[in-house]
Amino acid sequence: QVQLVESGGGLVQAGGSLRLSCAASGCSFSTYTIGWFRQAPGKEREFVAAIRWTVNRTYYADSVKGRFTISRDNAKNTVYLQMNSLKPEDTAVYYCAATESSLLGSDTFYDFWGQGTQVTVSS
Repeated sequence: QVQLVESGGGLVQAGGSLRLSCAASGCSFSTYTIGWFRQAPGKEREFVAAIRWTVNRTYYADSVKGRFTISRDNAKNTVYLQMNSLKPEDTAVYYCAATESSLLGSDTFYDFWGQGTQVTVSS
């Protein structure tokens, strides 16, 4: 069974940084893309970033381009989301998820999800 476990969330002031981790286990991830999504209170879950496991391809939502960086450590089966220049509007529960689909921007096509980690950015 595929398991994804997020960590690294917390409370930070606007302009600060956090690094989220997504530890993956349960199968070979060579065919998977790992994505980060977030959901703020009262809003739908939205795509943040994604990275393919075996090739160096990354994808970002326009709202985080230039501020967030997704990366992976294949040896540790872990994907990271470095978040810089955080804004209050980045406040949300952040989820990592895994998909074999090429349709990366929609949560509909992700098969496995972590439990989420809260990120709160104060103004």
